[in-house]
Parts: sequence; C-alpha cells; structure tokens
Amino acid sequence: MTGHNPGDSGWFRHGDPHDAESAATAIRERTAEQPQNWPAEAVRAGFVENENEYYDTLYHATVHATRAAVQARETATERQLQYSIAAMDDAERTANEIAERVAEWAGSLADGRADGDRASDLPGGIDGARAVAAWTPETPAEERVVSLAERAADLDAERAELRSFVESQAPAVAPNLAEMAGPVLAARLLSLAGGLESLAKKPAGTVQVLGAEDALFAHLRGRGPSPKHGAIFTHEHVRGTHPENRGSAARALAGKLAIAARIDHYAGDFRQSVHDDLADRMAVIRAREVGE
Repeated sequence: MTGHNPGDSGWFRHGDPHDAESAATAIRERTAEQPQNWPAEAVRAGFVENENEYYDTLYHATVHATRAAVQARETATERQLQYSIAAMDDAERTANEIAERVAEWAGSLADGRADGDRASDLPGGIDGARAVAAWTPETPAEERVVSLAERAADLDAERAELRSFVESQAPAVAPNLAEMAGPVLAARLLSLAGGLESLAKKPAGTVQVLGAEDALFAHLRGRGPSPKHGAIFTHEHVRGTHPENRGSAARALAGKLAIAARIDHYAGDFRQSVHDDLADRMAVIRAREVGE
C-alpha cells in the first residue's frame, strides 16, 4: 500500500478533461476500492484547476455517457423492430402465395372428394388454405395439398404473432410516432428510414414518400407523376380522405410524423399537443369534403 495514491483510480485519470468520450468511458468502466474526495484529487492531479471545473466536466461526461447508453438501447430495439416488420411482410407475402397455389391445386381435387366439398365452395386466400388444411386426405395428392395448406396457415399465424410483437415494442422506441401512425406503420417508417435518428433528420417531404422510391425515381426520370404518398397511404388520414384532398392529408400527416419522430429521438417524452395539432388540421381538410 506504500506510495499508493487514491486518486489513481479516479475516473479523471483518463487524461484530457475536454475529451467527453474518454471521460464517459472512464465513468462507465473504472472502479475504486473506496470513496475519495474526488474533486480535490482531480485538482491535485492537475486534471482541473478548481472544484467548479471538476463538477462541470463531470456533468458533461455523465450526460455524454447517458446519451450513449440510451442510443445503444434505442438502436438495439429499433433493430429488432426492423427485423420483425420485414419478417412479418415476408410471412404475409409467402403465406398468400402458398394459399394461391393451394386454391389452384385443391380446386382440381375438391369436386371428386367423398365428403362433398366442391371447388366453388372453397373460400379464397388464407381462409381457403385453412379450409383445405382441415381436410382428411383421401389420396396421396390430397396429402400433399393439405400439408401445403397447413404451411400457409402456420405462416399466417406467425405473421399475426410478429404483428403483436411489433405493436408491443414500437411504443417503447417511438411513443409519439407509434401513437400517431399506429405501431405497425411506425415500425415500417423506422425500417424504411434506417432507424429513428435517421427518420428524425428527414424533412417532411421525404417522410411523405418513404416507401414510394420506385415511383419517385420514375418521376425524376420523367416517366411518371410525382408520388403523393408512400407507406403512409395505409393510414386512415390518407386512405380515408377523398382523392382530391389526399395530397393535403398526406402532407399534413407527414409533417406531424416528422415532428413526432424528432420529439421521440431528441426528447423521448409523449406530447399530446402534436397529436391535437394533427387532429385539428385533419378536421379542416375533411371539412372541405362536407362543403363539396
């Protein structure tokens, strides 16, 4: 213990008091065997000139460390949302494709079944696949089509589970965005933008056409009209508005979504005012339809 300086274990031993990243790393990783008069030790070590400077430096370092930790957690959860929404889309697309194949195949078999099922009686889509999955196979061909129908039904069930996961996680990452867009559309916008930070930095006009990149590029090449909306078309404010006013509705929604994303990323708290503002704006737009 002879010659040991208790200040050697201080977080400020990282060196430069103006290097917030190094200070934050030291605060997270360094430990001390027992408490010390750290402000005095920092002055004695020449890290700062006085205790006030020590506390200022400590404040900035801890804020930097906290922001880094929050961003790391935010990014990790966002990544799970992006994977989930992509998997949900894949499951839905594949389930529908298989269901179409099942309908075609089962239709060629149904009229000859002993239980009386007829091709014209089979519902379409996933419901049709579920109906075929309930068959008791009577031939090797029916065994295969029933098995295929079961795969479609299983994929649709997985899609529903993935949707539930997205709906439970999106509000934790972006509370205002999830409330305004709905959890699934919020997760889709985050995925299209590459994360909440990226979405928060995008102008409203870009948010408006996220998901319509092909149409936008075609317009820029002079091969089509400018798209009025992308993924946000699925929102009731856009889809449920008369086509003549849909552009105004899309602009209003995109503008508030951009603000919601910025609040979520830079502040992280829920703000009712931005939702009220959108409701007021949509009421004005919808009032035009009544007048028409």
